[in-house]
Amino acid sequence: MKRFLMGVLATLVVGVAIGAAVVYSGTFDVSADTPHSPLVHRLIETTRERAIERRAREVAAPANLADAERVRRGAGNYAAMCMECHLAPGQANSEIRMGLYPAPPDLARPASTPENIAARQFWIIKHGIKATGMPAWSKGGIEDEAIWDMVAFLQQMPALTPGQYLALVESSDGHSHGGITDMKDMHGESGGTPTAPPKARGHDNSDGHAH
Repeated sequence: MKRFLMGVLATLVVGVAIGAAVVYSGTFDVSADTPHSPLVHRLIETTRERAIERRAREVAAPANLADAERVRRGAGNYAAMCMECHLAPGQANSEIRMGLYPAPPDLARPASTPENIAARQFWIIKHGIKATGMPAWSKGGIEDEAIWDMVAFLQQMPALTPGQYLALVESSDGHSHGGITDMKDMHGESGGTPTAPPKARGHDNSDGHAH
């Protein structure tokens, strides 16, 4: 038994030494344009999914997520805050999304629906995910009700055509939510104007963002 314990201890010491060597040598490639190895990717993915699953169990979704007013409000905030990474109906990709690793999920496309999807989406939007580019929007002052509005919109978006998506965004209050005291200073007295998807805004190569 003593030999077994010594063997386990020696293995742990060697493992820690190898890990320290990798960390301090700088050999581990952290560039976003180089994918993880399959093993590292699987470990990170499993850790992330199990962590979200566990915490989402504590979230109770409101009963009115199908409410049209919730969906309308959520459309404006989604277009302003989420679309560039998570896309919109009819949008193939975006500049920022192409440079992110791991790539954010395309929320405009129908996908397999995990159990308790609304609670998962709420938790992710509110708390973010470390080292993925997904921010914790609650840190930006977005209150729970506005997050649930976005979740309500996400439930409907995969079934929308590009025209229906744009109509919802244009009917919304744009980038509008409580929790930030200087929202009027940032977006004007009304809290902002609707943000149109890429086709409506265009990609102007003569002025502004040009390359």
